[in-house]
Amino acid sequence: MVLHKKDVPEIKTFSKLFGRSAEAAVRSPARINIIGEHTDYNDGFVFPASINRSMRIAAAKRKDRTCRIHSLRYDTTVKIRLDELKKNRDWTDYISGTLKELLVRKLPVGGFDAVIGGDLPVASGLSSSAALELAVSGVCQALFDFEVEAWEDIKLARRAENHFVGVNCGIMDQFSIKMGRKGHGLFLDCRSLEYEAVPIPEDELVFVIADSRVERGLGNTEYHARQKQCERGSLFFRSINKSLKSLRDVSEDLLIVNREKLDPVVYRRCRHVITENRRVQKAVEALKQPDMKLFGEMMNISHESCKNDFEVSCQELDILVELARKVPGVLGARMTGAGFGGCTINLVSRNRVDEFQEKVGRLYQSSTGLEPGFIVTGAEDGVETRRF
Repeated sequence: MVLHKKDVPEIKTFSKLFGRSAEAAVRSPARINIIGEHTDYNDGFVFPASINRSMRIAAAKRKDRTCRIHSLRYDTTVKIRLDELKKNRDWTDYISGTLKELLVRKLPVGGFDAVIGGDLPVASGLSSSAALELAVSGVCQALFDFEVEAWEDIKLARRAENHFVGVNCGIMDQFSIKMGRKGHGLFLDCRSLEYEAVPIPEDELVFVIADSRVERGLGNTEYHARQKQCERGSLFFRSINKSLKSLRDVSEDLLIVNREKLDPVVYRRCRHVITENRRVQKAVEALKQPDMKLFGEMMNISHESCKNDFEVSCQELDILVELARKVPGVLGARMTGAGFGGCTINLVSRNRVDEFQEKVGRLYQSSTGLEPGFIVTGAEDGVETRRF
């Protein structure tokens, strides 16, 4: 797909703000994780897709080593000096972290002016952070005429988040945003990094994202606590058998046999990861049939596991899921993303989308006082860049 100027309204804003024309633009999409939650950092399986909401940047080179960046969301302009990259503990850290990773690789990055915008909600579990990281990398490649191989781009964006921002995320978000393919979900093995693009039958079905309006941040103690609990479980099973390198290698039977030896909380965390990996595999096989009823059932069971075993849902997400499942034409409903707020993803018959939004929106607002947001989407292409 060719990225057209009309697809990046930030280009006009750039000209107004900086008094010159943009030289490059990038569209970096959000992602949904259809199924496979909290499995990526456990060497497991995931099934995400890019969607029709994105982070966008319009930019042009400068002659110095200063980056002037205007955020439309925050209505502010910041300066980032390439020779003095520092943490500010805000949205600029995702930019500075990515720039640092590019510079560490001795790539010819210089100063630039940029406008950042888009239609991607932040802090909603749709991975706005990874979208921004890959947008920054993409616009730098376009401006300064170098190319980073796709997997290296994915890994450097993840390193920016892990080491500069301080969020120990897995690789799924950056992968799905970079490698997204229209009409397909991406079945990824997070250990081998082998993946398969699996067609999604979109003629009769569509994904509807429901935003709970409960913002969440990954850099919190609960997210990292889940990782530590998984690590404790993994270390236990490795002490039994060194070939069990991660929870991905542990069978459900082995987990049950050792239940009394594990802390009850750690046991539940392990049970979620182990069974979620199986659900991803079953869901992908169902999709290939296609058996969309079974696919939806796997989504439903996944949410219950996220809620009860991994305990990363919240009251608002549970209400959204419960309401969705009562609407005719909904095959599956679950939270998506790390949890603690954010969005649900719902597999809905196309002829029931309006009814879904009306019923779920009205009843959710009456239950919580919050007005949910909705995004109707299929699977879309990944990051796109263009020079002008």
